Amino acid sequence: MSDLALQRPTLPADALPRTAPKRLIGPAAWVRENLFSSWWSTAVTLALAYLLIRAALSFIDWAFINAIWWVPNNQTQACRDLAGKGACWAVITEKHRFILFGTYPFEEHWRPALACLLFVALYIVSAMRRFWNWTLVPIWVVTLTAIGVLMWGGVLGMTYVPQERWGGLPITLILATFGLAFAFPLAILVALGRRSKLPAIKALCVLYVELIRGVPLISLLFMASVMFPLFLPEGMNIDKLLRAQIAIILFAGAYLAEVVRAGLQALPKGQYEAADALGLSYWKKTGLIILPQALRLVIPPLVNTFIGFFKDTSLVLIIGIFDLLTAGKTAIIEPAWQGFGVEVYVVLGLIYFVFCFAMSKYSAGLEREFNAHRRR
Repeated sequence: MSDLALQRPTLPADALPRTAPKRLIGPAAWVRENLFSSWWSTAVTLALAYLLIRAALSFIDWAFINAIWWVPNNQTQACRDLAGKGACWAVITEKHRFILFGTYPFEEHWRPALACLLFVALYIVSAMRRFWNWTLVPIWVVTLTAIGVLMWGGVLGMTYVPQERWGGLPITLILATFGLAFAFPLAILVALGRRSKLPAIKALCVLYVELIRGVPLISLLFMASVMFPLFLPEGMNIDKLLRAQIAIILFAGAYLAEVVRAGLQALPKGQYEAADALGLSYWKKTGLIILPQALRLVIPPLVNTFIGFFKDTSLVLIIGIFDLLTAGKTAIIEPAWQGFGVEVYVVLGLIYFVFCFAMSKYSAGLEREFNAHRRR
């Protein structure tokens, strides 16, 4: 066979692969297709753009241009003279320590500040895939021990600070971190128990979930704060913060258990049969095959529940615990700063948003990574 016979036929110029026209792909095409596809869509887009621009300009005027950032010695008359035309960020300048750390001793504020930084560092390390092994356990133990030493003190030359003086952001992080860290393994056990073939275990798990989910978190906090001490032996007392933490763990565990159970039910039956065919024991089958796939399926509802409970920690104000939101409310009780609650709530909302948005973006990336094989 000659070399000419082995040569590929030459395609005409109009048959060669070409890139799509720019008017059909890219940001401009998306805008034209979704925002200006018809006269009605164009009108709505322009109207919403006008409203958003006006709102943004008004907010910039209020928050930055006409704002007052500092006043001397609580002299808030300059802020009141604005009559709402500008923000009085001086309340944050003056009260930021109380908002963040509550009634913790002023000269010791470096300790809760360092504890908050340790919490953030712990979250970042826990989010890294290379630490998803047994090394994460000692990291958590050492970090939480260091946080406890910083907050309580009494050692290394630090003065002792009782829990009654704790408040602000550290309380919110403590309740959320310990609550979800202990609630998640509890939820997995309860979810597995609800699918158990043993009637006693299944009935106990169903009773726990339905009982806890049938009452609001406020009622559980009241029970933990008021009624729980009545069942303790005489002379024995548990700290109010610990009682609230137990209530949050039980409440979060019940809701997370239903999310995990949904993942277990969504898993194809063939996965269970394949694991049984390999001759694996129940715990190996669950830990190595069933549970990882089930949790991968329910990442969005799991993170949604995490975010919800992070914000629900503010309910502890009803039993007298100074979390971040309660400290912010208390900061504006002083007569000189009454009437400037909007600025305080904007800052508090921004702090909650930063933590919740970080969890949301991380879970979205985790979901894309775990489910990449489904898009092939």
